[in-house]
Amino acid sequence: MQVKTGTLHPDFGATVAGVDLSQELSQDQISAIDLALETHAVLVFRNQDLSQDRQLAMCRQFGEIDLGLAKAKKTPVRLKHRELLDMSNVGLDGEVVTRDHQKILGNIANQLWHSDSSFQKPSARFSMLYAVVVPPQGGETEFADMRLAYETLPPAAKARVAGLRGQHHAFHSRLMLGDTGYTAEQLNAIEPAEWPLVRRQQRTGRDFLFVCVHVHEIAGMTVPEARMLVCDLIEHATEPQRRYRHEWQVGDVVMWDNRITLHRGRHFPLDQRRELRRTTTLDLNSPNEAVAA
Repeated sequence: MQVKTGTLHPDFGATVAGVDLSQELSQDQISAIDLALETHAVLVFRNQDLSQDRQLAMCRQFGEIDLGLAKAKKTPVRLKHRELLDMSNVGLDGEVVTRDHQKILGNIANQLWHSDSSFQKPSARFSMLYAVVVPPQGGETEFADMRLAYETLPPAAKARVAGLRGQHHAFHSRLMLGDTGYTAEQLNAIEPAEWPLVRRQQRTGRDFLFVCVHVHEIAGMTVPEARMLVCDLIEHATEPQRRYRHEWQVGDVVMWDNRITLHRGRHFPLDQRRELRRTTTLDLNSPNEAVAA
């Protein structure tokens, strides 16, 4: 396994060669990928050929599977396994859906800066996105390293966020976009999770911001004040010089550490087919309340 740094972004991310993810990984390979993810935040594997069964099996080698929002929505699925999250604009009949379809609303919501399943405890650890069909233009995925985001905050901003805790709600971003067609049962299926705005990465000792579009309240602040602070922090974290934009090719696998990154999808023509499959693991072993000093 060869990890090449500096090929995605000068400060984070890496490409990985010499690993065939369609084959069962050895324990040494799993450990090496685990370390690389916590070090570089985002990894890119090119030219992979993953069946649905293999993608799920590969993900399970890194931990217990997270269903995220699918736990609450409980809608019929197109893919073979419910644990495979269908990041596409394709309906149950195999055809591209109309622009008012729920899946389009999901694609649009994913264009907001977020961290997968930050709205639950335990939250997500690693996500793995596999490209099956990509549109001729658009549909890229952008990433930001939240360690860099914290380290480049001015001292006054660091003092302001110290000790603050944000409440993350599963449907906050959807409701904000006018996607309101949920039952009370769905809205209450995942209890909101409260996390420190500043946490510390156990392996590297680096502090990072843990804030994204799912944050709808901050303890001790009014709602308007809290939401403006969230907007300001996300704007700082995702300034162009701190972003990596991944331009998808069929067969790409991108893995990222949700605890130390934000990501978002970019717009693509909604009538153009786009199919990606995501699998995500739960963060069961790290100290969830690791607040930076």
